[in-house]
Amino acid sequence: MGNLLERITLEESKCGSRPCIRGKRIRVCDILELLGAGASFEEILEDYSFLERQDINACLIYAAQQTDHIVLKVA
Repeated sequence: MGNLLERITLEESKCGSRPCIRGKRIRVCDILELLGAGASFEEILEDYSFLERQDINACLIYAAQQTDHIVLKVA
């Protein structure tokens, strides 16, 4: 799993320093939004020929890790 996360890059000069895939100008959130809208892996890979299946998997793992934190409820 760790190797997949190496596909997620952060570069100050690209996409407003947001997490991207392998230094390309496509953000992790773009892929997540496509998946959320119902696009299949195959559709995404067809539309973005420079992506690989592992890139999409890396986005999902990255998102899961970003949401894995304690939420404190304020009374």
